Amino acid sequence: MEEALAAAVAKREADGSRRRLTVLSDANVDFCSNDYLGFARSEALAAAIGHGGHGSTGSRLVTGTTQLHLDVEEELAAFYGFPAALVFNSGYLANLSVLSAVPQPGDTVLYDALVHNSCREGLRLGRAAAVAFAHNDVADLRAQLAAAPATGNKLVVVESVYSMDGHVAPLADMVAVCKAFGAALIVDEAHGCAVDGPHGAGVVRRLGLERDVFCCIYTFGKGMGIHGAAVCGPPVLKEYLVNYARPFVYSTSLPPADMLTIRAAHAHCASAAGDAARCRLATRIARFRQQVVLAGAIPLASLLESATAIQGVVVPGNDRALAAAAHLRLRGFNVVAIRAPTVPLGSERLRIILHAYNSDSEIDALVAHLATFLATANL
Repeated sequence: MEEALAAAVAKREADGSRRRLTVLSDANVDFCSNDYLGFARSEALAAAIGHGGHGSTGSRLVTGTTQLHLDVEEELAAFYGFPAALVFNSGYLANLSVLSAVPQPGDTVLYDALVHNSCREGLRLGRAAAVAFAHNDVADLRAQLAAAPATGNKLVVVESVYSMDGHVAPLADMVAVCKAFGAALIVDEAHGCAVDGPHGAGVVRRLGLERDVFCCIYTFGKGMGIHGAAVCGPPVLKEYLVNYARPFVYSTSLPPADMLTIRAAHAHCASAAGDAARCRLATRIARFRQQVVLAGAIPLASLLESATAIQGVVVPGNDRALAAAAHLRLRGFNVVAIRAPTVPLGSERLRIILHAYNSDSEIDALVAHLATFLATANL
């Protein structure tokens, strides 16, 4: 896979169209940014926000790259255990970029049937054949890889933690299968980032698989509680995305203030306070599942298997799921109903997200009110 990307970058080099991230001098007169009214350098705006560096003046390939961007990307690569990192404005754009641009014509992409919409849209826009395999089913993945064309590269796309179910991918087994077939593994760590692994560096790093996967996409809008994302992988992947990932090439960069926020969030995540928060979250997850068992009125078959902060309680039918969410909101609990077609018919559910800051009494009351609803609704 890396050889294919390197060849594509070399093609740009040969025809003089290769793109590079360049830090422009502030000492020079600006005749290239999109900061038409000078708001990006406005002292009044800086004072209102509380710090400088608030402006976005263009794409990363025009005026949007600062030394801070490059420094933070180096820090992110080290944090997650990869040689290189490239920051994107959101996780959706990161997934869209990687999966629309990286697979080459003639390649085959095998993706877990439950991967996020951003992955699916990226594959739809891409140039490779894409085939789904059964969710978290290593045997089916092996069979699909065995049936894939012998020509072209093979790529496998999974999530470390699935957003609608809380299932954790069997990544170690998947790595072994990918190695056997020479396939490149891409892992979306959106819901593993910050909450799993050493200092919150994700499931891949917890398992020590950084050198065994091709790349990971880390979204900061979940556990980090901020904006942005990063693609981490080999240096040639970064160079390739800079040249071929259209959502990156044609998007205005995150401003320096956001890069400082990303740096601060990761420092906090790696601190003793971050470690303590992850411990508290683990106890809240155990508490919730224990209380569901004790409540009795919640059928255990309705509780999706999950050891993560994402806990699902199946309430079949869109109307019933909405009614359950409304029942809880009226009693002071914000819970969202996930309906078909986002999830399959018959598996509509309440998606309950647990947090380190939820108290035992809040969790107990939530379960009690949910049990009351399910009992009276005869579900």
